Amino acid sequence: MAQGLKKTVALVGMMGAGKTAVGKALAARLGVPFLDSDGEIEKAAAMSIAEIFERYGEPFFRRRETEVIARLLEDERAILSTGGGAFLSEANRALISERGVSVWLKADLDLLWNRVKHKSTRPLLRSDDPRATLAAFVEAREPLYAQAAIVVEAEPRLSVEAMAEKVIGALRAHGGILVEEEET
Repeated sequence: MAQGLKKTVALVGMMGAGKTAVGKALAARLGVPFLDSDGEIEKAAAMSIAEIFERYGEPFFRRRETEVIARLLEDERAILSTGGGAFLSEANRALISERGVSVWLKADLDLLWNRVKHKSTRPLLRSDDPRATLAAFVEAREPLYAQAAIVVEAEPRLSVEAMAEKVIGALRAHGGILVEEEET
């Protein structure tokens, strides 16, 4: 049974893929901290991501995001939930690869749309046709997400806990990430 991590696991993927929910369940199951890069950015800025986008723009936000991810990867072994656009940055992909391991929570468009369509906290979906915007993001981002070290397919029928177990199975199969009970 897994009892911890040898390196930080960075969950990457689209908004609505389950990075936060699955990440919290995964961290609890492994007995490690849960970190959220968007949450850390909001704390540091004392405003929401939507407010940061509105006030300073996306390029400013992306620079802060890289700084925060670098800091979070230095601190401790944890589950790190990254924002949907974080893994698009070559610098962020390199940081995660050097200091941790990336896990893409891959979800199809219908599942993503069902999870985000009623949320007003997604500044990039504030458009005339948010579903089409989301579809365009999926198409553009999937080739970059596919560079993740591990890919775990999200399944609508699975509970958050079952998805966390699926990720643990993928981490175990990858090797070199989990601290297993017999090692402690």
